[in-house]
Amino acid sequence: MEMGTVIGNVWATRKEDDLTGLKFLVVEPHGISAEKSFVAVDRIGAGVGDQVLVTRGSSASNMSGDFKLPIDALIIGIIDSVDVEKKEVK
Repeated sequence: MEMGTVIGNVWATRKEDDLTGLKFLVVEPHGISAEKSFVAVDRIGAGVGDQVLVTRGSSASNMSGDFKLPIDALIIGIIDSVDVEKKEVK
C-alpha cells in the first residue's frame, strides 16, 4: 500500500468490457523513492487534489472478488490526515 496525490483524470470511452463504469485517475506517489505518476482505478469518489491510499499488483486486480480485472493499481482510501512521530537525533 502506498500514499499519493491525485493529479488528473484519464478519459477512455472505449475499453475492455469488464472496465465499463470504472473511473481512472492519475496518481503521483509520495516519498523519497516515489516512482513516476501512474493510473489507478477509483471506485470510492476521489478527485484531483485528494491524497489517497493505493494498492498495486495482484491485490488491485482482485477487487471484484469473482475474477481478476486487467488493472494494476486501485485507490482504496481517501486520506483525511497523517500523523507521524519523529525521533530526536542525538
